[in-house]
Amino acid sequence: MNIETNKKKKQIAILGSTGSIGTQALQVIEEHPDLYEAYALTANNRVELLIAQARKFQPEVVVIANEEKYTELKEALSDLPIKVYAGTDAICQIVEAGPIDMVLTAMVGYAGLKPTMNAIRAKKAIALANKETLVVAGELINELAQQYRTPILPVDSEHSAVFQCLAGEVGNPIEKVILTASGGPFRTCTLEQLKYVTKTQALKHPNWEMGAKITIDSASMMNKGFEVIEAKWLFGVQPSQIEVVVHPQSVIHSMVQFEDGAVKAQLGMPDMRLPIQYAFSYPDRISASFDRLDFSKCTNLTFEQPDTKRFRNLALAYEAMYRGGNMPCIVNAANEVVVASFLKDGISFLGMSDVIEKTMEQATFIANPTYDDYVATDAEARRIASGLVGRQSL
Repeated sequence: MNIETNKKKKQIAILGSTGSIGTQALQVIEEHPDLYEAYALTANNRVELLIAQARKFQPEVVVIANEEKYTELKEALSDLPIKVYAGTDAICQIVEAGPIDMVLTAMVGYAGLKPTMNAIRAKKAIALANKETLVVAGELINELAQQYRTPILPVDSEHSAVFQCLAGEVGNPIEKVILTASGGPFRTCTLEQLKYVTKTQALKHPNWEMGAKITIDSASMMNKGFEVIEAKWLFGVQPSQIEVVVHPQSVIHSMVQFEDGAVKAQLGMPDMRLPIQYAFSYPDRISASFDRLDFSKCTNLTFEQPDTKRFRNLALAYEAMYRGGNMPCIVNAANEVVVASFLKDGISFLGMSDVIEKTMEQATFIANPTYDDYVATDAEARRIASGLVGRQSL
């Protein structure tokens, strides 16, 4: 008999249910209907998919951030007893609902910060897939999590890997966290070739199926830079203790080196459902139908150093982490602006790093920011970056 059947189903709110992480989280829930239930689903714009998800998973609540889509959503679900809301404020409020046990923050970008803070204050366990939350306001989030004794469980494959490597290692000092990077689609490109790469090429990641924004971040290695900053806050390590190694096969998801020199690694297929499920089930491991690693086919694991001359975003992220304060918030805002522009063919691939670097130079630096400072910083950095993009010539 499965002892889990006597337990109450874990009620999960998925912020960003129509994105890559959100849709895979629903697959995990579908595979374990005796353990998990989708209590709330939220989306930004993709109303048709949200309607389909709501009809299939029958959550208590759905929220569409884009208020113009509210009527369409409300009418499509009018025959079901599902509460329907719209607007970003509704997303921030819904995470506080009493029955919710866990909030999966899978929204893209800065938009994930406020609802995550509200969920922490409501003492909901956080399954963190929105890395920008810790990039922008890591210190603030950590203080809130400690104050409200709220667990933050990493969903990024790299941070989940580190988290898994640390299981059973309480009190054993970390010497180094080693985050692996695939290197993205342009790993072997020269600087000259990078001048002319297109968004179509950038959106073809060799190993992972992800949303457009994170796929571009991966191609530029800003994603890895953000993961470095996130690791600092998740695992309480210094910037000098975080290393990035390029591992094109994406089989080793990350490693931890301890003070005796031992290195633990977590391996698996590049499938985001595994870290999502581990966050849901922690500290237990439960059965899964995901593909297994086949070592008869996996005969060549290689490693190389990242090139921060070709991929300057990684160096810029390290610089922001060392400087601290609101500098990572500045970098995140500028990056969101340039990625949106690149996806509309408004800036070159290498031009993105130029704009981010100049925004770092021009935006107001605050050493000890408050939440209001982060809000003002985000707005100022977006303004500066947008102006710089407008002046860039392709």
